[in-house]
Amino acid sequence: MGNNYDIILIGLVAVFLILRLRSVLGKRTGNERPPARDPFTPPAPPAPPAGTPRIGDAPSGNDKVIPLPTNSRPSLSINAPGGIRTTVMPNAVSGVAAVRAADPNFEPMGFAAGARAAFTAIVEAFAKGDSGALRGLLDPPTFASFESAIRGRAERNEKAETTLIGFEASDIAAAEMQDSVAQVTVRFVSEQINVVRNAEGQIADGNPNEVQKVVDLWTFRRDTKSSDPNWLLVKTESEG
Repeated sequence: MGNNYDIILIGLVAVFLILRLRSVLGKRTGNERPPARDPFTPPAPPAPPAGTPRIGDAPSGNDKVIPLPTNSRPSLSINAPGGIRTTVMPNAVSGVAAVRAADPNFEPMGFAAGARAAFTAIVEAFAKGDSGALRGLLDPPTFASFESAIRGRAERNEKAETTLIGFEASDIAAAEMQDSVAQVTVRFVSEQINVVRNAEGQIADGNPNEVQKVVDLWTFRRDTKSSDPNWLLVKTESEG
């Protein structure tokens, strides 16, 4: 009889323990480790911040359009800033190609812009009689000619006044290679006011109220084998 009570007691204790274990194992405490992730399944990307546009979203009315850059090359005839026409004239095309073959950095439109800057500096320096400013822009024979004209004006007590209004065109009219020396001629069409006054300040030539259209052919030269990138003015002439 005693053995039967012992068996019944042990059975009750076992049932009690099973019920306790089930109640504990069925609860989550918040400290459980997450299940292992499948290494062949990439993690989900983080959610973008609120308001971030996604691929496929329709653009809103406040979106800005950003143009993409292009690799378009300039044509042989363009309008520079200010509406200045710059053209490689037909008889200069082969010469320009020869200059570019000798100097790959030569770019006709960029050269024309530099030539306009040189034209402006030389015209203004000559009117002021500033030989120092001219020396680095002209080759020796051309500088000697300009300096002689400045001296002659000073001897006559005359003063030149030149106002360069602007350019209509700066066309490349000719180009050629002479051994390693590149020579490029630019046809400038500009608007100017030119006046020469005598010692008394009276007008000896020109009209301060008249804007003239002036056409000049200026030739620049540079040795393509030289490390000096500067071009020098070697010849000037007027057209018409």
